[in-house]
Amino acid sequence: MLTDTAARQAKPKEKPYRLSDEKGLYLEVHPNGSKYWRMKYRYGGKEKRLAFGVYPEVSLKRARGRRSDARDLLVDGVDPSEAKRADKLRTKTLGANSFGAIAQEWFERERPHWSESHTTRVKRIVEKDLAALNARPIAEITAPDLLTTLRRVEARGAIDTAHRAKQTAGQVFRYAVATGRAERDPSRDLEGALARPIKTHRAAIVDPTELGTVLKVLDGYQGTLVVRAAIRLAPLVFVRPGELRHMEWAELNLEDGVWLIPGSTMKTGSDHIVPLATQSIAIIEEIEPLTSRSRYVFPSARSTHRPMSDNAVLAAFRRMGIPKEELSGHGFRATARTILAEVLEYPAHLIEHQLAHSVRDANGQAYNRTTFLKQRREMMQRWADYLDTLKAENLGLNTPSGVSGK
Repeated sequence: MLTDTAARQAKPKEKPYRLSDEKGLYLEVHPNGSKYWRMKYRYGGKEKRLAFGVYPEVSLKRARGRRSDARDLLVDGVDPSEAKRADKLRTKTLGANSFGAIAQEWFERERPHWSESHTTRVKRIVEKDLAALNARPIAEITAPDLLTTLRRVEARGAIDTAHRAKQTAGQVFRYAVATGRAERDPSRDLEGALARPIKTHRAAIVDPTELGTVLKVLDGYQGTLVVRAAIRLAPLVFVRPGELRHMEWAELNLEDGVWLIPGSTMKTGSDHIVPLATQSIAIIEEIEPLTSRSRYVFPSARSTHRPMSDNAVLAAFRRMGIPKEELSGHGFRATARTILAEVLEYPAHLIEHQLAHSVRDANGQAYNRTTFLKQRREMMQRWADYLDTLKAENLGLNTPSGVSGK
């Protein structure tokens, strides 16, 4: 019988050789020093070989255990080589039908329709928040299994993320059902099982007097020119913070006064046109000599190959003494929506269209990106003029003459 010491001390030779144990098991030593466990056996009148792994990763004791399992199969009339092949195929099939594999397949299928920020968020949910499910065969995952995973997200205090993870998991399960790899979506059984998220509104200023004061403060920002330009442009265009940060020079047509945001950046996944007021164009032209060699209008301070960080504008607000309870980067959208409607009296469909919200006609069809472009150009210029008036005269709730959007 072979001993572990003999196996460990076996030296390579010019040709492969064997160290026999018993009952067909032997260690094959190769000229390069590699040592492989093999078992010789007969099945159907033919001599065959079965591999058990590499020594010392597979110890002598484990190799003998695998030999015993193989001999048990032979007693039952089963070829251990065929059984091993079937196990590999079963494992491969289970792997292909795991939650993680199907989630990746679904992710790659859907990502062309998502914005960059949404793609990043979904990827993080699948790879981090739902990671405990990724190795599991999707057809075997139950509602309690999913709830256990989501409870771990809740335990971090990330209630909103837990609900988004549940929604994402549901989309993966439904994709698996549609492709014949699962029977049902267990996320539907978790209605009401998660803690309710606390609804909060993003900080925004909707009082014109207060807005005029804040705009004056923003104009006086003493930080970098890039951040200063970004915080001055933000209230004029009132796009989402991520869309502003990712503004590229190639997307701008300053001669025509438009910024075409590609669907890959937009939350909606659709292209969006932002008419640029003369004030907006002036701000962009001001930093053109500084950043035009970069892909981004507002590049990162660390690398011109990346956009400005999502925290840059918020940090600037805080340094100027504007608390998060008073204003957020997203808040200019609520500011514009409220004042354009209530003070400048623009119709809701123009405002919503400029906010890149879903707006449909009387037949339920979504408007395309160029719809109402002429009216939106006029609205954006009036909005910029109104902001200038607030800064210069602090007119409060009194609407300056000539700014009504009716």
